[in-house]
Amino acid sequence: IEEYASTSAELSGYVNAAVEIFVEQGAKVEYVSVQNVSRETWHFGTHHARVERDAELDWVAGGFGSKRGKIRIQNDLAGPGATSRVTGAYFADGLQHLDYDTFQEHIAPNTTSDFAFKGALRDSSSAVWRGMIRVEEDAQKTNAYQENRNLLLSKDAHADSIPGLEILANDVRCTHGATLGQVDREQLFYLMARGLSRQEAERLIVRGFFQDVLDRIELEPVREALGAALEARIPQA
Repeated sequence: IEEYASTSAELSGYVNAAVEIFVEQGAKVEYVSVQNVSRETWHFGTHHARVERDAELDWVAGGFGSKRGKIRIQNDLAGPGATSRVTGAYFADGLQHLDYDTFQEHIAPNTTSDFAFKGALRDSSSAVWRGMIRVEEDAQKTNAYQENRNLLLSKDAHADSIPGLEILANDVRCTHGATLGQVDREQLFYLMARGLSRQEAERLIVRGFFQDVLDRIELEPVREALGAALEARIPQA
């Protein structure tokens, strides 16, 4: 478990982190990285993992702090039967900008990758997610998935989703999805008609939006900590 945090909300600075993970044959690794530095800090990170034969990597990434943040996450499925799952959640407000660049590199046959990122943005914040699945010529029987969903909580918030596929093999299953939307007015009306204030209703909708991402996290303490970090960012009623 890795956390980037600031000792003071007023602290300004620059963070440039690099992480290399090697998951050897038959091993299973669970890795958690949470970024929650001050709003006056710039944060950059390069995270790279190599997963060998019949090994598993379960990765959780959370992004909440920084003035400007850019993270690159690359997973190389290097051995037959390798599996990688990356779950990401981020929440931006004010003038924050968060940028994620993910790369799923399938090198060996019979490999699986599953990347799912969800983000909520309010005020004048912005986010960019770029995802690429690359399947090499020898990586037959690849099963790869990527998705990015964004919920805009104000008219000035902005998000871009840019999924991509680069497939050199001919016997694979590769899919991706991307959505961008605002709070559903019918859901909002339904909840307010049952006595909730607008802010209370929005909080409930945001919780529901992130729930399926949280459900992907197997470690209960991590799931609870990430849920609490998201909860802290939702405007109080």
